Amino acid sequence: MSEAINREEARRLLEKYNREAFHIQHALTVEGVMKWYAEDLGYGKDAEYWGIVGLLHDIDFEQFPEAHCIKAQEILRENGVPEDIIHAVCSHGYGLTVDIKPEHEMEKILFAADELTGLIWAAAIIRPSKSVQDMEAKSVKKKFKTLNFAAGCSREVIEKGAEMLGWDLDRLIEKTILAMRSCEAEITAEMGKMENDK
Repeated sequence: MSEAINREEARRLLEKYNREAFHIQHALTVEGVMKWYAEDLGYGKDAEYWGIVGLLHDIDFEQFPEAHCIKAQEILRENGVPEDIIHAVCSHGYGLTVDIKPEHEMEKILFAADELTGLIWAAAIIRPSKSVQDMEAKSVKKKFKTLNFAAGCSREVIEKGAEMLGWDLDRLIEKTILAMRSCEAEITAEMGKMENDK
């Protein structure tokens, strides 16, 4: 596990290539989800590392959506990010834009949970609470089956990710809701602070 980039540096790098609040919030969400999964799956000592991979996973998406996970390799190398992090970040584009296969459990989690966090968030913001705190897996499952809901969130990728992990879809949804609950308040506060700093 590489120590060549810390969380603060990763955050600055994210903001160098991402300006839109939506993309920053998604990066922070995936960071928090990855850290939760690291703890949950027994990789607690590597939680920050998992989080950095989550934070940087879409670094190229805002500016280069058509070259997602391709341009990221160039950006990350130019900024001295180690190859293990580059592999982990870009493996979530496997079968879509790159042939970098998720190998480590962390990479499989990123592949499975990335799209799912988008679906869960889309389901949360239409609730009266606008929160994942009272979100139930069954309502996410219902939205999952409604293909025109959050249509940009690939059901195929989510299912493929669950399969890579050897999990059923219910387990992946339940765990990812818990992961998102764990970091929601912190992200809401951070996004509010960013808005006030503008």
